[in-house]
Amino acid sequence: MMRRVGGGSHRIDARTQHRSQQAASRIRRDEKQMSRKFHFRRLTSWRGLALGAIAIAFAIAAPAHAESQAKPGIDSEPASADAHTSNVEALVAEALAHSPMITAARTHSEALTKVPKQVSTLPDPQIGLQHFTVGSPQPFSGYETSDFYYSGVGFSQDIPGPGKLGLRADQAQKAAEAGRHALEVQQRQVVEQVRETYFNLFYLKKLLSLLLQTQAELQTIAQTAESQYHVGMAQQQDVFKAQLELTTFLKEIEMQHEEVDQSQANLKAILGREQDSPNIEIGDDIKATELRLDDRRLRELGLSNSPTLRQARAMVEQSQAAVDIAKRDYLPDFNVGYTYEKTGPKFKDYYMLTLGAKIPLYFWRKQRLAVEQAVLERESARADAYSKRLSVMSNLQNQVIALQTTQRVLKLYSEGLIPQANATQESALAAYRVSKVDFQTLLSTVIDVLRLRQEYYRTLADHEIAVAKIREIIGDQS
Repeated sequence: MMRRVGGGSHRIDARTQHRSQQAASRIRRDEKQMSRKFHFRRLTSWRGLALGAIAIAFAIAAPAHAESQAKPGIDSEPASADAHTSNVEALVAEALAHSPMITAARTHSEALTKVPKQVSTLPDPQIGLQHFTVGSPQPFSGYETSDFYYSGVGFSQDIPGPGKLGLRADQAQKAAEAGRHALEVQQRQVVEQVRETYFNLFYLKKLLSLLLQTQAELQTIAQTAESQYHVGMAQQQDVFKAQLELTTFLKEIEMQHEEVDQSQANLKAILGREQDSPNIEIGDDIKATELRLDDRRLRELGLSNSPTLRQARAMVEQSQAAVDIAKRDYLPDFNVGYTYEKTGPKFKDYYMLTLGAKIPLYFWRKQRLAVEQAVLERESARADAYSKRLSVMSNLQNQVIALQTTQRVLKLYSEGLIPQANATQESALAAYRVSKVDFQTLLSTVIDVLRLRQEYYRTLADHEIAVAKIREIIGDQS
């Protein structure tokens, strides 16, 4: 949420804002018939200047927006190799190497790769010892007198029914595949969090600089007001008002320091740094990243490259393997055993081979319900995959809309509103020195310039955040 700067006397009147929106709509409808050359000198009021800037921005933004829609595929081109780019990429590399969230996902993914061989291996064999006496419970009773006496050793091996081991291995492979996709999801989320936090810190740094700059301007205005008051050209309340605004800016500056420190703490946690480590350096300038987007191609990239969707599809395949295993459990499991039995010295030794089968006798209470459970879980996985598909596509579309909107708004600010606001402030300051405008008008222009610059940097940060989110969805981390 953007914090309001200044006192309540600087709020924009709702009716004026509504009329401005209506006027801007009329200008957009008629922009093909309007001349692109405007005489700014005739726009003497702030409202007229703003409307003229809106018209110019939309006239400039519309062709560029249409051109970007006509180009196929997605291709990102940084406007220039700024220092912030290397800063961000260095932080991204650090997060990929040291983030505890990625480390946890990576070790879990590696652990899942150990499961397929385990579940595809036969159960451990059993070794048994036997001692059979005749006529007495004492050991070796009947050793020389009875052919029933024996001491034996043997082993047995459980053998699952046909195809069960292979199906369990396939299910474990799908689980390991889902784990790899979960790792990729975590990596992309961390990268997106690093970039989003970085750009928010950039905005907070710029806002703090703007507050300090505006504070210095207000100090100059306060000195001017005091000088005007001493010569009888201004009122004492103008001096008090300027001092009040300076005090308000002190509060705003302290609150901005608080937000910067909190964001620094969050970024350190994402990177895996301790909180007592030095603060992370943030670049001084950011150029808006230009993306050429084709909606159809973008959806294709999202559907094919999104690790969230790949993980969901792996979970569906894993649930299908569980259904196959549950159906195969109708077949019996087997047991093979062999025993050697040593008898007395006057008798022949015994050799015994055994073969057993585990019969699913209570299939209507176990196997049938297990199949029904597996089928229901498979349908749940399919519904979850479809839900994630809709969510990913919705999020992607929202970010594209945000990107396109911020591109147009950035042009509106940089090529229209901010230059006109600066000109208005300079004009108001010169007029106040000769007592042609009152102090409240001068103060309003200063606050308007601050607000517009603040909104510009907020829009620029939101633009880069939208780019980062799009890259996270389609799998482009460059």
